[in-house]
Amino acid sequence: MSTFSRLQKRLSRLGIESHFNNDIYTLNKENTSAQILLPSPLPLEQKAVEQLLNFASVSVPNSVGKVCMARATPDFHPGAVAPVGSIVATTQDLVIPAAIGTDINCGMRLFTTGLSFDQVCEQKSTIIAQLKRVLLQDERDVPVTPHSFQALFDQGLAAWLSALPQQGLWNSVNYERLHAELNKISGNHLIKADSQYAPEAFFEKRDIIRPASLGTVGSGNHFVELQIVDDIIDRHLAYQLGLEKNSVVVMIHTGSRDVGFYIGQRWQDRAKALWPNNEKQPKSGLFGLTDSHAQAYLQAMGVAARYAWINRIVITELIRKSLATIFHQDNSQLVVDISHNIILPEQEMNIHRKGATPAYAGQIALIPGSMGDHSYVAVGKGNADWLWSCSHGAGRAERRQAMRSKKVEYDKVNLPWQCITLKEERLREEAPTAYKPITPVIEAQQNAGLIQTVVKLKPWITFKV
Repeated sequence: MSTFSRLQKRLSRLGIESHFNNDIYTLNKENTSAQILLPSPLPLEQKAVEQLLNFASVSVPNSVGKVCMARATPDFHPGAVAPVGSIVATTQDLVIPAAIGTDINCGMRLFTTGLSFDQVCEQKSTIIAQLKRVLLQDERDVPVTPHSFQALFDQGLAAWLSALPQQGLWNSVNYERLHAELNKISGNHLIKADSQYAPEAFFEKRDIIRPASLGTVGSGNHFVELQIVDDIIDRHLAYQLGLEKNSVVVMIHTGSRDVGFYIGQRWQDRAKALWPNNEKQPKSGLFGLTDSHAQAYLQAMGVAARYAWINRIVITELIRKSLATIFHQDNSQLVVDISHNIILPEQEMNIHRKGATPAYAGQIALIPGSMGDHSYVAVGKGNADWLWSCSHGAGRAERRQAMRSKKVEYDKVNLPWQCITLKEERLREEAPTAYKPITPVIEAQQNAGLIQTVVKLKPWITFKV
């Protein structure tokens, strides 16, 4: 009996019908349905299935708000309350804060360095030493003011740039380039925010402040990685994006840090507190918000989303400054900044992406593998059946807790990549074997018409907190 046949029987006992055809699992339970794009070599996990159907069945008593469609991409695996790699579209009057959680607007950013692999190889030890100080040992000077935060949350990223104090990091940045690069931040124009939902600490002082989390990567699966353009698949688009074979690029994966935690936790608690007292609470922990509460949440979420974007901007500028010091040049350019853990108003719906990337026709997407596997730059195909989305990575194959008990050994001399971290346990938790292989994840999405790959990137140096 196949593994899926055994899982089918277990799911059937839970009242879940499941079918598999052409890399697509179709799930049905009572009035709820969902589809998962997952090639047969990759395992389907029961917990993730149950979480997806719970996500797809969220409703609020006495409300017309409902889930319209639920899908999942090949990086699908269990999350805390909602599965990673899931996309759920709801009506405009319904949002589900716990589905996005506290890592609001976690996303990927890719920029070119204008340097070749031959150039950087000669300075590898210097690069590691400099970026280790900046990224892992908090050696940075990033001053901001309450006024600049007010501008950020109430007006947007451009207003924030214009309101920054001319001190510290901001004395050395290229503002013309920064303003131009705002156009490459996907979803920025869809976000609304209001400073009333921001942490009060940002506005308690009138002089310069230096938030502890601004310009930091964060723990877990977040990273900064120097990568090499290994293979050009679409030469025309790669040229447009400034991606040349054997050139070095930087990929950043991080989110809204403590601001996301502050807002995400408060609104999860609020959604639970607003649940009608006479109604049974959902065991899934997924409480919906409707009407004015939903709109207020989206503005609060927007505060964290904008903080995540400036966090990635700051990290970019810190790396640019470090590399310019070493190589006495800075011809770097942003390729794209794209979110994969956010709710966006699209197609007259609220599209919740939990570890999934927007992939509208012509939209640039970033799909990283593990720190020992390739990453891909792709372009979306605008597949409505999959809610205009694709995966945000390969997806975990083993939970972090399980990896902690395993012995992971690296031959650091022969490996083509290197992980720089201050915590040895991170090498076990984030080992390549903890993740699915990226190739079947990419191929399944190409075959299903979600994406077309543009460039294949090879890992070189990964920084993890």
